[in-house]
Amino acid sequence: MLSYLIFMATLACIYGLMALGLNLMWGMTGLVNLGLVGFFAVGAYASALGVTALGLPIGAGMVLAMLVAGAAGALVSVCLARLRDDYFAIVTLGFAEVIRVVADNEIWLTRGSDGISGIPQPLRAQLGTAFNPAYLALCALALLAAWLMLERLRTAPLGRVLRALRDDQHVAATAGKNVLKFKALASAVAGTLAGLGGALYAHHSSYIAPDVFQSIVTIYVFLAVTMGGRGNNTGAVLGAFLVVGFLEGSRFLIDQLPWLTSVQGAALRQIVIGLALLAALIWRPTGLLPEPRARSAVP
Repeated sequence: MLSYLIFMATLACIYGLMALGLNLMWGMTGLVNLGLVGFFAVGAYASALGVTALGLPIGAGMVLAMLVAGAAGALVSVCLARLRDDYFAIVTLGFAEVIRVVADNEIWLTRGSDGISGIPQPLRAQLGTAFNPAYLALCALALLAAWLMLERLRTAPLGRVLRALRDDQHVAATAGKNVLKFKALASAVAGTLAGLGGALYAHHSSYIAPDVFQSIVTIYVFLAVTMGGRGNNTGAVLGAFLVVGFLEGSRFLIDQLPWLTSVQGAALRQIVIGLALLAALIWRPTGLLPEPRARSAVP
């Protein structure tokens, strides 16, 4: 049971990185990105291929994943600069599907549906049974560093610019702000965090395949940010832990219903997750931890 709890906490930290990235794009900048899992996949494959095919150290593979996913985020934002709201969301969803289909068909690079196995894990032989707790500590440190960075950004002038873009980008442009540059920056940072999450996932599971990167992962991250509090970094992390706990904990509840087949149980879990999202939107539309409002200093 302890091993499973450690696994859940590790997965929650990885989801927390993606939730922080989504909170930066959606919660602070107003960009509805439905292709977050695409950057997650790019980071996972970049690190896995860098280590297994190019012989890079694991740390260098993770850095490569962050750079490639961050560049992909900036590129997508620049290419879709003329799209607004729903159109931007739909095309980013298509981007994630393109990444998954390419990974499924380019067998020479990604091994297709067979996936990449035997991805090295850091200090696995030396740590032995202590590997999982140590890897949880690594993921927690990465999540803490990302949270501290985004908290600093939230209160910095850059954070105020991003919120101005969210509220009305035309007014921000009139005030002399380069809308495209700041959107690309937010997308790059979000892509970098998602790419780091993908790299951590790849080296933790030691195996990745295209089926892992379904669009439902993005929905889970949106659910985390919605439940935790859009625009609140602490709420995004809290929501990630709640969603992972709910997703994994519901497996045990379904097991208590022996008259359901495995397929029916999986479908029931998805229904319950959808109902949880609706309940969160109805009863807590601003999330458990609403976005903190800046207060001007008393002269």
